[in-house]
Amino acid sequence: MRNLSLPAATAAAPAVWGTTYLVTTEFLPPGRPLLAGTLRALPAGLLLIGLVARLHRNPLPKRRWWWRAAVLGTLNIGLFFALLFVAAYRLPGGVAAVLGAAGPFVVAGLAFGLLGQRPTGRVLAAAGIGLAGVALLVLRSATALDPIGVAAAAGGMVSMSFGTVLGRRWGVPEGFADRRTALLALTGWQLTVGGLLLAPAALLVEGLPPAVTWPNAAGFGYLSLVGTAGAYFLWFRGVTALAPARVTLLSLLSPVVAAALGWLVLGQALSAGQLLGAAAVLGAVLLGAGGGGDSPSPKAAMPSARPVPAGAAR
Repeated sequence: MRNLSLPAATAAAPAVWGTTYLVTTEFLPPGRPLLAGTLRALPAGLLLIGLVARLHRNPLPKRRWWWRAAVLGTLNIGLFFALLFVAAYRLPGGVAAVLGAAGPFVVAGLAFGLLGQRPTGRVLAAAGIGLAGVALLVLRSATALDPIGVAAAAGGMVSMSFGTVLGRRWGVPEGFADRRTALLALTGWQLTVGGLLLAPAALLVEGLPPAVTWPNAAGFGYLSLVGTAGAYFLWFRGVTALAPARVTLLSLLSPVVAAALGWLVLGQALSAGQLLGAAAVLGAVLLGAGGGGDSPSPKAAMPSARPVPAGAAR
C-alpha cells in the first residue's frame, strides 16, 4: 500500500487556500488585494526566518541559495500574486480557475524538459479529469474574456508551474542540520522575497486603508499564519519530495473548498453540474495521488546531515 501521508499533508495547503475567498470577502478591507498579498507573505516569511534563527542560530542558507530563493520567491509569491491580482480584476473567477487548472499539464511538460521525468498516463488522465471538473464547478454561461486578464491568469499559472519544477530540481537549501529547518528556511525566504516585491506595488497602486478593524486584523492574521506560513511550508515540503505533476494536481482542491464554503457559509447554491464537477476534481486528486514516481532525486535530498557552525560562511 502506497504511503499517502505526504500527499495528504500537501493537499492541506490548497484546501486552506480555498478559504481565502471567504476570508477576503467577509473580513478584509475591500479593493486592496496587493496589500492583502503583502500582509500575507511578508509577516509570515519574517516569522519563519525568525524561527529558523531560533533553531539554527544563522537563518541564511549557503550563498548559492540566495539567488535561488530570490527566483523562487519571485515565481511562487511576488509575480504570481501580482498576476493573480490583475486576473481577479479583469476575469470572472471561473475563467481564472480553469486556466489555473491547466497547471498540471504545463508542469508535466516542464518536468519532462528540466528534470527528465516523463509523465505517466495516470497523471495525465487525472489532470484532464480535474480540468473538466474545475470547468464544471466554476464556469458560468456568461463569461466575458478580457485579453489582458487571460494573459495575466495564464502568466500566473506558468509562473507557479516554473516555481514548482525548479523547487523540485533544487530541493532544499544546504547548510542546515535537518530537513525540517531547511524547509522552514526555504519557505521563509521565498515569502519574504515575494512580500518585499509586493509591498511597493501595494503602496503605490492601492495605498493603506483608512482604518483597520478587528475583523480586518483577524482576517490578515489568519491568512498570514495559517493560509501562508503553515500552508506554504506544507506545500513546499511536497514540492521538494513529490513528482511535480502529481503535486500540482493537489492544487485543484482549492476551488472545490471555495465552492463548498460558499454553499455552507454564504448560502450560494450549487447546481447538479457543479456537484458533478466537484466529484470529478476529488476523483482526479485521488487518482493522481496514487500515481507514484516520487523517489527522491539527489538534488532534492539533504546534502549533508552534519550541523554547520552558525558563523560559517555561506
